[in-house]
Amino acid sequence: MDPRSRALVAFAIDLVAVAVFVAIGRASHREDEAGFAVTFWPFATGLVIGWLGARGWRRPFSITRTGLLAWVGTVLFGMLLRALAGQGVQVAFVVVASIVVGALLLGWRALLVALDRSATRGADTPGPIGFFLRRR
Repeated sequence: MDPRSRALVAFAIDLVAVAVFVAIGRASHREDEAGFAVTFWPFATGLVIGWLGARGWRRPFSITRTGLLAWVGTVLFGMLLRALAGQGVQVAFVVVASIVVGALLLGWRALLVALDRSATRGADTPGPIGFFLRRR
């Protein structure tokens, strides 16, 4: 897979993860689906800012390089944009959002690394997951 495709796949997974966070949050508060975009856009914008800051296209599957900065960007800028838009930014929400978004954005990357290590244990060639993780 070429580097551009790898970056697009990783960014799409991150975007879906943020959408899942928003959907779970809205459902847990019994809020209707109509307001999904209102809740989603600040966090999606924060994700983009985090990816740009990390230059995520260079190492899209990296936990420490892209994952951490995507997480911080999503939460930090997402909350700032929510506050500027007059949406709620309570301390409890910031804590929950930080934990859940971190688990989602870092979790799928950690799972890939674990699967790759498991598949390559004792092998001289990279496993099927390693194909995505290795920079070309």
